[in-house]
Amino acid sequence: MQKRGVMMRPKVVLFLIVLMLTVSGPAFGSVNIGVYYYPGWSPQTGVFRPDGWPPIKNYPEREPLLGWYNENDVDTVNQQITWMADYGIGFVAFAWYWYKPHAPEPETAVRAYLNAPAKSRIPYTLLWANHFLYPTTLAEWDAIVKFWIDEHMGNKEYLRIDDKPVLFVFSSMYLRDQALKIESGNDATATKTMLDRARDAAKKAGLNGIYFVICTEASMYWVDWAKRAGFDALSAYNYHYGLEGDYENRTPDSHSFAELDAYYRMQWNWILKNSEMPYFVPMISGWDRRPWGPSSDPLHDNSTSTPQEFETHIRAGYDTIIRHAAQTKGIGILYAWNEYGEGGIIEPTKRYGFEYLQRIRKVFSK
Repeated sequence: MQKRGVMMRPKVVLFLIVLMLTVSGPAFGSVNIGVYYYPGWSPQTGVFRPDGWPPIKNYPEREPLLGWYNENDVDTVNQQITWMADYGIGFVAFAWYWYKPHAPEPETAVRAYLNAPAKSRIPYTLLWANHFLYPTTLAEWDAIVKFWIDEHMGNKEYLRIDDKPVLFVFSSMYLRDQALKIESGNDATATKTMLDRARDAAKKAGLNGIYFVICTEASMYWVDWAKRAGFDALSAYNYHYGLEGDYENRTPDSHSFAELDAYYRMQWNWILKNSEMPYFVPMISGWDRRPWGPSSDPLHDNSTSTPQEFETHIRAGYDTIIRHAAQTKGIGILYAWNEYGEGGIIEPTKRYGFEYLQRIRKVFSK
């Protein structure tokens, strides 16, 4: 390397290489780690309850550093996405609900995000929480898709893969059953017809289709169904037990975070071995849903992590993503930023401060 005819010193060359990687390359290494965001912390949220905080206040160690916040507040969400970006999170997936025939639930957190000054630092996407009745007709499906396209997928901050806007779908089972009520065909072709119809609508709107990610488990049936139904990738919101293809041999629900970590690895490994589809590796910070009411197996609520256990888990996730870089596309996703009612929390809290975010930056930053 020369500049104006002068041979540059090795240390200078090294410095410039590092500088170029810092400026033009990924800010936090070769893994793009996302996080799910549960929008249940506003009086406007009406999906399950008018205000999510009262049951959580019985567990004061879970109180956020931001206090019992209102996610409809732009300053609150701006601070949250600033922390995400500062600590190496590459995108945020807002849970999104269509709970009525003609309109979604109030979009509290995602609307605050769209008005936040820091939104340019971290792209967003939607996780369609489809565990309700809708759609029940083709017209309702078209209305849902139109809303995604018009209100979100054209935004410059919206996450894209292969130049296509990304949509996560929460439940494979519910989508299959919804599709069978709307479209003719078998369990997969009915769903494929719906997805293709949505992609066509996106293309007519000037987009390059839609990149659909289905949340599913390490089940031979569901992995095969996802491929036949035309999904682009697999992932998960969370896992509760170990599974390797056949539900008859599934483990019980975890009774500790160590067990939960082992069950996640079991599902990662089976899917990566038995499917050729892209797989965005899911990871978890813990499970304890006592604030909402105990799990069906109360011992499952012992599956919370310490920061060190969390670090061990996400380091295994990082290694899995890197070993299977082509199939994972270098993407992982964390459950969750703020599932306070279920114990999936990485947002800074009064108990742990920034320890979970610090572990994320430690493992994923380069």
